[in-house]
Amino acid sequence: MAESPVEVNLIPIEATPESFADYGQVIKVSSDGDHFGPNDAQLDLSGGIPRFYIMRLEDRSFGFSTITHHANVTQCLGSIGGHVWYLGVAKPSLIEDVDRERAGDNVESGSGGHLYAPPAVEEVRVFRFSGPKFVKLNRGTWHAGPLFGDSFMDFYNLELSNTNEVDHTTHDFKKKNGVTFRFGG
Repeated sequence: MAESPVEVNLIPIEATPESFADYGQVIKVSSDGDHFGPNDAQLDLSGGIPRFYIMRLEDRSFGFSTITHHANVTQCLGSIGGHVWYLGVAKPSLIEDVDRERAGDNVESGSGGHLYAPPAVEEVRVFRFSGPKFVKLNRGTWHAGPLFGDSFMDFYNLELSNTNEVDHTTHDFKKKNGVTFRFGG
């Protein structure tokens, strides 16, 4: 009989530009007419055709065991209506050509052939998003979610038109590390 996974309980962190800086940007409301600057989403959509769409997600409870990254694009997510939602994250772990030698033995190949180090269990965090703001994930940021307590929620999503077909690498913590993550909403 297989052992049950260990449940790791996470405490949500309120997403602010400062608290989320290692993973991407939290974009807040700005005044109409403001000029482009560092508080605007710093996007990389150069690898293809951008896709901006509304997605309806259902039954996304406060737990996860898999986490995904996109190596070639930034991604933006936000709830329609500013509802409370959560996102599990770990820092990007892409291995560029200059890093291959110092990466050691813990290197895997992702979709599209890029190299990465799997995310460490102890580096996983969960962030709480509320109100009129959205998140821009840096290229390679590991993410699980959006997660929420309602039966469904609508989100806008900006990525490339083929991100989920050609740039979607997933790490399964339950299978590879024997853990799942939970948090209270």
